[in-house]
Amino acid sequence: MTSAPHPSTPSLPPHSSSPSAAKNYLITQLDEVPAVPCPCGQSRRGFATPDNALATIHLVDISIDARTHYHKVMTEIYLILEGAGFMELDGERIAAKPMMSIFIKPGCRHRLVGKFRIVNVAIPAFNPQDEWFD
Repeated sequence: MTSAPHPSTPSLPPHSSSPSAAKNYLITQLDEVPAVPCPCGQSRRGFATPDNALATIHLVDISIDARTHYHKVMTEIYLILEGAGFMELDGERIAAKPMMSIFIKPGCRHRLVGKFRIVNVAIPAFNPQDEWFD
């Protein structure tokens, strides 16, 4: 007996991120999302649509001159994919390397020091009006 795909299993192209009333999920292909400048370097923001306030996922290339910043509302979870250097968290420097994950609460001044590639999960969804600098 062979099993066929369930009739309600939709297929979407891997790069699709547009919501649909008929689907209960979203898909994004981060390496195909256009990069935009951010205080950390260049970010590819998945699920960043006007109707999604829950969470976003970002593929970020951290530049050597990343700016210290904080968020009043957003929590961020960083997963370091590539690079080595330091993570600054409220003035404390911590050695950072691949597969390290950092949970950054609202109000924590932070930046990566060095060249990195990370995945960043933003909760709630990224809002450029919630980027603050001292």
